[in-house]
Amino acid sequence: MRKLVYSLIIIGSMAVAGCTLPAMIKLAKEQKLEVKPNPLEVHKDTVNFDLSGNLPAKLLKTGTVYTLNTFYKYGENDLALPAIAFKAQDYPANKTEQTPVTKPFSFPYKDAYKVGTVEIQGVASKGPKSLPTPRLALATGIITTSKLVQKSYYAAFADHGYNNQEELIPVVIPDFNFERGKSILRPSEIKADKGKQLDAFIASKNITKTVTITGTHSPEGLERINSKLSEERAAVIEKFYRTQMKKYDYQGVAADIKFILKPIVDDWNGFKTALAAYTGISADEKAAYLNAINSGGSFEDQEKALKKLKTYDKVFKDVYPGLRAAKTEILTIKAKKTDAEISVLAKQITKGEVGADALSFEELMYSATLTPSLDEKAAIYEAATKKGGNWNANNNLAATYIQMIIENPAKMSDLAGKAATQLDIADKLKETPEVLANLASITLMTGNPYKSFSYAVKALNGASNDVKRGVNGVKGACEIYKAKYSDAVSSTSSSTDTDVNLFNKGLAQLLNKDNSNAGSSFAEASRKNANFALAYYGAAIAAAHTGSGDAVVSNLTSAVKIDPSLKEKALTDLEFTKFNTTDAFRNALK
Repeated sequence: MRKLVYSLIIIGSMAVAGCTLPAMIKLAKEQKLEVKPNPLEVHKDTVNFDLSGNLPAKLLKTGTVYTLNTFYKYGENDLALPAIAFKAQDYPANKTEQTPVTKPFSFPYKDAYKVGTVEIQGVASKGPKSLPTPRLALATGIITTSKLVQKSYYAAFADHGYNNQEELIPVVIPDFNFERGKSILRPSEIKADKGKQLDAFIASKNITKTVTITGTHSPEGLERINSKLSEERAAVIEKFYRTQMKKYDYQGVAADIKFILKPIVDDWNGFKTALAAYTGISADEKAAYLNAINSGGSFEDQEKALKKLKTYDKVFKDVYPGLRAAKTEILTIKAKKTDAEISVLAKQITKGEVGADALSFEELMYSATLTPSLDEKAAIYEAATKKGGNWNANNNLAATYIQMIIENPAKMSDLAGKAATQLDIADKLKETPEVLANLASITLMTGNPYKSFSYAVKALNGASNDVKRGVNGVKGACEIYKAKYSDAVSSTSSSTDTDVNLFNKGLAQLLNKDNSNAGSSFAEASRKNANFALAYYGAAIAAAHTGSGDAVVSNLTSAVKIDPSLKEKALTDLEFTKFNTTDAFRNALK
């Protein structure tokens, strides 16, 4: 009897379930669900979308579960996404009200996913029994515009440290002293060390720019009343200098030397300097002299005030004679190799024809800037690295490899590793903005925009304006990869205006919903490089966003003319859904 009752209960339950599930499936037809965005979009290699809507009232029967299964169908394949289960016991209000549906979804992007659909299938279940709804397509395909980002590289060369401009070296000859009230250059002065030093300098025929001779006098009356005394003392040194030039055959050179005579009259500065250095009187006694000088009145009145001081005779004897002088300062031009000489020696060093010491390290580094050949630059910087311990040599060798890759991307597999090795050495020697900038480029080359971004941010700290602009291009590309589009607009707007940076600027603006400025930036990129097919393609997308069919067609025509492979891309690109059925669009892609 018990077995009979139990069997009847099971049969009854199955009968109820058999009626309930079809009813749920029938009612499920009234569910209102949508996916946003539609089409889907990929950002930073991830597809995110939201499923939202409502389940109809009375759908969830007592003891049942209604499950929404979400799939991304591509070709013959399904990518199953997390299911949403609605248990009737959890939603008692469904008896009279709709049940809201809100669920975010995310999956990694693969190229195979570009063409596909988001599909929803409901499953009504009670106990072991279940019944599915037909699959419902809610969104079609994935917009992949963010994947158009172009990797931006910058080769940051460090300064060579060599001054290739004219350098003036000051040579100061000790003062020539004169007897009181006179301007005669005494033989004893000429025979002294100061005279010998000047004579030796003139004899060596240094390339001289100017000779400045300052004539001075002591403050007392006999010196001061001869207003020409300072000028005459300067002139007599000039005369001696010119005589020695004749002696040492300065023919054809003397005329290039400029003599500047500076007679100093009625000026206390020289006295103040000499007094400060004088140790024969106390600080208070020195202060008395300064008070007298600063008390006002004429120069003569001030000098008379000095004579009244009790230490005047001592100062007159010890300090005044040194003020009766002529000071000589010569600006000579530093001897340097010509650029041609440096270039020849650098090539000989790289070929092993002369020793590396034929040029200084700075000269060798500078020589690399004198050749347009990247191969020659690399050879020179490699030679410079062998001098050891100089971060800029390793950095610049790496920068040369990066520039080679920029100009010929096919060399990336051969040179990226070499550049990374040199940068590792340079960074260990000294972390600088140039090294960090190059590390940013290399890590982006090797497919790590996140690490590249980190290097780029560090590189901007303390960098020169040129390095900042170059690094901002790399940083902007990384920010597009990171889906930081507003930041990318800012970075690329402050970057070097290369075709790639201008394109990335336009792409960032486009992804940031600034279609008008995006179109302008793409146009700038195509003007910078008329063969940049993607610049026209980007402009076509910007035009599609603003509903300008003619601009879509004209830009796509230019793009596929340069790169015919873009025809197939455009035909399946959901950015052009509103235009791809028109004759003008299809004719542009024939």
